[in-house]
Parts: sequence; structure tokens; C-alpha cells
Amino acid sequence: MTALTLAEEIVLLALDDETGRPVGRSGMAPDRALAGALLMQLALAGRVDTDRDHLMVVDATPTGDPPLDAALARLAAPGAPADARGAIPLLARDAPAARAVILDRLVARGILRRVEDRLLWILPDRRYPKPADRPEATEARARLRTLLLEEDIPSPHDALLLGLVRAAGLLPLILSGEELARVQAWLAVVTRIESLNRSLAVAVADIRGIGLGTASREA
Repeated sequence: MTALTLAEEIVLLALDDETGRPVGRSGMAPDRALAGALLMQLALAGRVDTDRDHLMVVDATPTGDPPLDAALARLAAPGAPADARGAIPLLARDAPAARAVILDRLVARGILRRVEDRLLWILPDRRYPKPADRPEATEARARLRTLLLEEDIPSPHDALLLGLVRAAGLLPLILSGEELARVQAWLAVVTRIESLNRSLAVAVADIRGIGLGTASREA
């Protein structure tokens, strides 16, 4: 099973398993979460570096991933924001286009199905159900449940993914209310682990600080 990127997993987690329709918060939250995922992927790929006050493009070489390269070009353009707080809203402008490319890619790989319907026989309704025979579609949710319920130490990838999930308001879709109450202490530990993961956690903190809510409101 080919590993999925942060951006791909965020897109999958934001789709209802049965209907294939978007779930979670409305408005800009999903776009900013996807923007954060792209920013983190660029950092993990060595294209950008961040600290609490600065974001720097250290290598503008394309990665070969179209959404990632579009984000990289945005950040390398003259006048681009010099910190993650400014970069995330900028990248969020392109999130619908990036999401469309990622969805097409997941459909081409058989991880999602595309269904074209009409509501009331008039309005177009495009859905992306998850095939039962493709575990990649739901594996991220199962992995995060295990991480939280069994108090596993997260990998850097999963620590960042968890931060994005919390920021996008998707955590209640992974755990029940009772489970969320039970894992609060471990969530606090994971947050501290996340903060040690280089300076990438600054981007997660900035996502939560510009309109996506705090962890306490998520849970």
C-alpha cells in the first residue's frame, strides 16, 4: 500500500465514508487545513523552513507534485508572506484547485470513486465514496484512533496530521464524545510532542490561531 501524503490524508478525512460528501467545519477551515498540509509537506521535502517568525523558501526546485509545486511557486513569488501565519491564507486561495487535483489522483488510483448525481433533478452533485476494498481510504482515521486511544507515540507525520485534524474540526468525526473526554490528557502530551517536531508545529498553531479554533473548542 503506497503511503499517502498529508494533503491526501486530509482530503480523505474530510469526506464522509458512506456518502463521499464533505464533512466537518464549513467555511475556510478545510481550505486552510489543506493549505497547512501543503506547507508542511514542503517543509518535510526541504523546500521551505520555518520558525516562529519567519518562513523561507530554501529550495524552489519543483517536486513533481502539481498542488505542492503550485504552493511552492506562490511562496517563492515576490512579495509572498514571510511567515506561516501569512502563508496559510495565501495558499488557502488555491485550496479548491489543489483539492480537485488530489481528488482526481485518488480516483485514478482507485482509492475513491467519483459519482455524478443531481439534486432535485437539477443541481449537480459530485460525490467521492470510499470503496470498501481499498483500506487506504479509511486507514488514516483508524491510525489516529489507535494513536489516541492506545496512547501510542506518534510519528512526525502523524503528529502533524493530528494537529491539522484538530484545526479542521475533524476530531469529533474520529472519536466519540466519550472517547474524546477520555483522551484529553494524552492529547495534551501529543501536543507537546508535536511542538518538538522541528518548527513545523508553528504552522499548525497558526492555523488554529486564524479562525479554525483551539484544541479545547475542538474537543
